[in-house]
Amino acid sequence: MTTIRDAVIEDIPLIRRLAQDIWPATYSELLSPEQLQYMLELFYSPTALDTQMREGHRFLILEEDHVPQGFADFSEIDPPGTIKLHKLYVLPTGQGKGWGRQLLGQVIRLSEALEAHAIQLQVKRDNKARHFYEKMGFRVLHELDLEIGNGYYMRDYIMQYDLSTPTDGSA
Repeated sequence: MTTIRDAVIEDIPLIRRLAQDIWPATYSELLSPEQLQYMLELFYSPTALDTQMREGHRFLILEEDHVPQGFADFSEIDPPGTIKLHKLYVLPTGQGKGWGRQLLGQVIRLSEALEAHAIQLQVKRDNKARHFYEKMGFRVLHELDLEIGNGYYMRDYIMQYDLSTPTDGSA
């Protein structure tokens, strides 16, 4: 049985472990090993995750038969009524099982409950996840090149989902 639950501070080691299992499979063809490790530490160190949670990021954990398989992270941002989906990841062994769609559907429902009007996200321009988001109703707003330290850049698309837009059954 698939369940989605809210994460708590005690889940930080679990989220970190999931990221360490997911990121190499997701980004090894897109990032150098050094940049991948740098970004994992930047976004998934215990301190970084603790700060994110304390600053209002809401993490969700997807479990299949009580075994963690993926996670999402979102928060309210400016302008008011906008949600940012910071993270949505599923273990490679769980991809294609609809779990990403389920996590995204839960983020959409929770965003609607907050009376938000849009969900935005950043996705690496050459990441195949872009096609998943487009299928789910997101559209590209613009490109963003962001320097993140150590000479590394994030070259992303900013995508948006308008909460009044129906999807193909995910929400």
